Amino acid sequence: MLNIFTLANGRLFQEEIDSLEELSKFQPIWVDLESPTQEEKRWIKQHYGLSIPEDAMDEDIEESARFYKEDNGDLHIRSDFLVADEEEPHTVRVAFILNLVNVELKSMGVLFSIHDEDVPVFRLLRMRARRAPGLIEDAKEVLLKLFDADAEYSADTLEGIYDHLEKVSSKVLSGDVTDAMAGEVLGAIARHEDMSGRIRRNAMDTRRAVSFMMRSKMLNSEQFEEARQILRDIDSLDSHTAFLFDKINFLMDATVGFININQNKIIKIFSVASVALLPPTLIASVYGMNFKLMPELDWALGYPYAVLLMVASALVPMWYFRKRGWLK
Repeated sequence: MLNIFTLANGRLFQEEIDSLEELSKFQPIWVDLESPTQEEKRWIKQHYGLSIPEDAMDEDIEESARFYKEDNGDLHIRSDFLVADEEEPHTVRVAFILNLVNVELKSMGVLFSIHDEDVPVFRLLRMRARRAPGLIEDAKEVLLKLFDADAEYSADTLEGIYDHLEKVSSKVLSGDVTDAMAGEVLGAIARHEDMSGRIRRNAMDTRRAVSFMMRSKMLNSEQFEEARQILRDIDSLDSHTAFLFDKINFLMDATVGFININQNKIIKIFSVASVALLPPTLIASVYGMNFKLMPELDWALGYPYAVLLMVASALVPMWYFRKRGWLK
């Protein structure tokens, strides 16, 4: 899918392109390619003279090759964007190519973005740009706003984790945690821990990309200050993620502690039962060993007396354990 974004009256307008002829009618500042076909890549090469690298969206690319500047001035940035799906959270690799000046097309800069699937941050920026005139002025501003929206998207996801952990905390701190509930709590904690780790990694990746833009000396004074503000926002996320990790560890330890308590209750039952059954076992052994023949032949009341004595010897330890509170 090939989408272009043009700037008119301070607003960003989107157009879906189906042919090379349509592409030549516009002068966009942002060209977005989602799962591009070979034909769409050929249109980009013919109209803009830009060859999209085959490894643009590779996940195993060297870290040092994710940010670089070509001899012709094009900037290449490969950054990961978070997709906070509750069922399957993941990151999407996006390749950015920033062509600052194109004399032939009389353009002061075009941003090309290539990715395999739709990114929530892109939708958020498109919605904002349509509603807020003057939000974007050029291609560099588009890239900065994308990273700004990415930091805010991560912050919103962290707030969602806060809300979910509050519900988990109410269950754990209620004091009545069964094994089934503990299993659900541990599963929820594991999911939130994984999401927090992804947010922290995403923030680190965004920080590197913004820092590269600042070092490349491509930003004016206002954009440079905006980039610094984005870095400050990302730094604030680190303290929140650190707090979440501490809270997750506390809830994990508390849940495991309740599991151990439940297991200790079961072990205590077996311990009390084994101690209570020791006297009846001893009485039965002594009673059966003191007769040459069957006990009934020598003593008619032997069995009733032995059974009564065994029951009494079992009830006395149970009464003592109950008095001490060991059966609660």
